[in-house]
Order: sequence, then C-alpha cells, then structure tokens
Amino acid sequence: MCRVLMPMLHKDLTEKILQAFYVVYNSLGYGFLEKVYENALQLELQEMGLQAVTQQKVIVRYRGQPVGDYIADIIVNDTVVIELKAAVSLQEEHRAQLLNYLKATDKEIGLLLNFGKNLNSNASFTLMTGKSSPQRCSANNSPRMRRIIRFNADKD
Repeated sequence: MCRVLMPMLHKDLTEKILQAFYVVYNSLGYGFLEKVYENALQLELQEMGLQAVTQQKVIVRYRGQPVGDYIADIIVNDTVVIELKAAVSLQEEHRAQLLNYLKATDKEIGLLLNFGKNLNSNASFTLMTGKSSPQRCSANNSPRMRRIIRFNADKD
C-alpha cells in the first residue's frame, strides 16, 4: 500500500465505500456489466446509511459557460465521486476521466473502482484528490494527477 504523509480527506467515508466495494465484489465476482455493479454498490452503500446517488448529471463549464456534461456513476454523501469499471486493468485514460470529473465538480475525492478479474492487482481501485497540492505515490509519475493513492487488497 502506498503511504501518504498528508492526512486523507474524508477517510471514514472512503473506508466505508471501499468496504462496500469488497462486499459487492466478494458476492458478485467479476464478469458483469458496470451497471450491475453500480446497482449493487448503491444498495450496499444505502444499507450502510450513506446517501448514494447514481447517474447524476454534472455540467462541465469553460469560462463560466456550459460546454458539456457527464454522468457520474455514483456520488456518495455529496462528497465522493465514484467511477466504476469492469476491466482487465485500470488504464491512464480511466484515471484522467475521473480527474476531469473532479475538476468539473466541487468534490475533492474520487474513487475509481474496478470490478475486474484480478482484485488483488494494484489496479483494483485508485483514490484521487482533484484539488489538493501535488503529491504522488512513486508507482505513478503522471503529471496529470494531483494526488493518487493506490491500494492493494492483500497488503496493509
């Protein structure tokens, strides 16, 4: 696991979301479409007492003018943006997508959750902060990322 010197924003909330992710993954396994995982994760989060809104439209602005929109997979407690994938591994474009979603909102935390086959890879999920000072784990040197924390399911 990557150690971060700064305190993690919304640590309790992100831990609950990750707990729900594991519950859903352990129950459903891999191989379903993202929508199946989205619905299951929303139910699990709501059972934990969290507000989980799916398919929320977010307007992208340029110089104060709307220039497009995107649909967030899940927004939890109006605080954390969750982008779901069901891929072999997370790619740079998936991370860039989430970072851009954070830029388009006032949210500081985003979780990129992958319900792919290999849960124990370092590509299972990525936590991103879009508005904090630059700090990266050594595993990723991308200049587009603000702060990225990679978790490994089988390590502390």
